[in-house]
Amino acid sequence: MQETQPASLAASLAAPLTGRYAVLSLLKREGPVSADSLSKRLGITGMAVRLHLNALLTEKLAQFEVEARPRGRPVQMWRAAPSADERFADSHAALAVDLVSQIKKAFGEKGMDTILKMRTAEQEASYRASIDGVSSLKGKLERLAKIRSAEGYMAELRRDPDGGAWLFVENHCPICAAARLCSGLCREELTLFSRLLGPAAKVERTSHILAGARRCAYRVTGA
Repeated sequence: MQETQPASLAASLAAPLTGRYAVLSLLKREGPVSADSLSKRLGITGMAVRLHLNALLTEKLAQFEVEARPRGRPVQMWRAAPSADERFADSHAALAVDLVSQIKKAFGEKGMDTILKMRTAEQEASYRASIDGVSSLKGKLERLAKIRSAEGYMAELRRDPDGGAWLFVENHCPICAAARLCSGLCREELTLFSRLLGPAAKVERTSHILAGARRCAYRVTGA
């Protein structure tokens, strides 16, 4: 029986992930990760995980590197392959790229910048309906992660290992194709987060998908 795959990650949020797509989703969020760790996280047998991993490898949706360990055998550390991005929400990438290109031709860079700022203002108004009633920085970030995940960004909140800060992580960029053509989209994203979290919070981008990182991450510190 062929496994049913959600049409997009946003759609998958409404129902539990199962089987191969669950493995791929976790690789996207957590990779690099071992098969044993996947088995524990998903609550399925190691044999089942390895069958899914081998299938994903054959489909060129997953890849691994062998990591040496001080004791015992080397371990295969798995991650989602770049080609797996198409299995997650892409927000109509081809259309977005075409629109960005046409806007630049019609209105120039200045016009593009004006349109991006208008988009940011609309996003801010929409997000505030969910975030403004929350007082704590952690609560605001949790709400923001929920909103962005519903939009396909696979967002999550983590504690900075160094302490004293939060890491707001987006494991997927559904507008990546358009952002490669228009860097202003990424600039406005940082502006949006800063506005929503308020002047008491400092937001710094620490990793960037367009710069070759596996995910976009923001370090957020409070006053």
